[in-house]
Amino acid sequence: MSKKKTKRTQWFTDARFGMFIHWGLYAMPARHEWIRNRERISKEDYQIYFDLFDPDLFNPKEWAAAAKAAGMKYVVVTSKHYEGFCLWDSRYTDYKATNTPAKRDLLREIVDAFRAEGLKIGFYYSLLDWHHPDFTVDRYSPERDAPNKAELNEGRDMRRYAQYMRDQVTELLTEYGTIDIMWFDFSYPGEDGKGHEDWESEKLIELVCKLQPEIIVNNRLDLPYEPDVTTPEQFTPSEPIKDSDGNVAVWEGCQTFSGSWGYHRDESTWKTPRVCVEMLINHVSRGGNLLMNVGPTGRGFLDARALQCLDGYAQWMKYCSRSIYGCGVAPFEEAKNCRYTYNPETNRLYVHVLSWSPADLHLPGLAGKVRYAQLLHDGSQLSFHEKTQGYGTYAITSDSCTIHLPIIQPDILIPVVEIILK
Repeated sequence: MSKKKTKRTQWFTDARFGMFIHWGLYAMPARHEWIRNRERISKEDYQIYFDLFDPDLFNPKEWAAAAKAAGMKYVVVTSKHYEGFCLWDSRYTDYKATNTPAKRDLLREIVDAFRAEGLKIGFYYSLLDWHHPDFTVDRYSPERDAPNKAELNEGRDMRRYAQYMRDQVTELLTEYGTIDIMWFDFSYPGEDGKGHEDWESEKLIELVCKLQPEIIVNNRLDLPYEPDVTTPEQFTPSEPIKDSDGNVAVWEGCQTFSGSWGYHRDESTWKTPRVCVEMLINHVSRGGNLLMNVGPTGRGFLDARALQCLDGYAQWMKYCSRSIYGCGVAPFEEAKNCRYTYNPETNRLYVHVLSWSPADLHLPGLAGKVRYAQLLHDGSQLSFHEKTQGYGTYAITSDSCTIHLPIIQPDILIPVVEIILK
């Protein structure tokens, strides 16, 4: 990794936590953002959502306030998703928010609201576009099974579509001030798919870097070199992701509160606030960021389930954010039922106790290295010792430091032991 890249991504790896927003016409049917694909809905039948899109309760200031309270430091919002609908007043399409009953640039209002709260701004931009007349029908298109598929593709030109993307990206990167992240989605080369030749990714990335030299770009353009950030989706790597030099790469896991990115009224597999907090800890402990998604409703507000999860983050991060910001992989073996994060600037180790037991917490490799220990949420001192103890088959090695935990678990989702190292 070059020094320039390290400097350019430093804010990102310090922040560790961002909000993803998936919002578009698909919020109205409320059955997942892939609804056109899953239900093979024609362009004509999908038009009803465009004709009636009027989010009368849209208040991005409320979204931004919830994100800030949750401890999020940046936002990535879907300027355009696979359906092709644009949240801004693009000059290159009529399929945009200003032509719906909403009659305004919704993206600008979102950007202004989050920027006012001090969050950095990222744009998600879909490479797929199931509405554009030049986007060829492929294996993900709603019309993929149409018997006249070849006929549908007659006259379509991906070169014109690639130019359309560059024109729109130019708008996004010149009309909204400094944009910190460009999040493209996604490539699927191979049979009946699309890759960098279809997107003309080399031209696209050159344009992005020319317009916003300090921007961070993700890894979904099907380019052969290491990206600014790698983006695993809907899973947490079991260990740090490494770059070609064997160092921890810049990576960001994108996750959902439920099983859907867009608003899904009847989806029932919502995560609990504790699970959400643990996901954040797991990402940071492996050197990554967490980009946690919300899917606003068709009327433009965050529903109660999303707010409950965000409030869980807010309550925990109010007291424990020190174990997240500026932290990453710890240079120590983790104790059982714990996750570690480490801040190299302050030389502090954070032990997240996932399973509380009113007993001693044995931390391998820390003998002689601990100056002070406390519970992070209230700053209360914890006693410790470094003398080898033998408990039969459970002998504690001589390199361990033993932290004495209180019998009663603190009233916080996941307690954290802050260790100030010598």
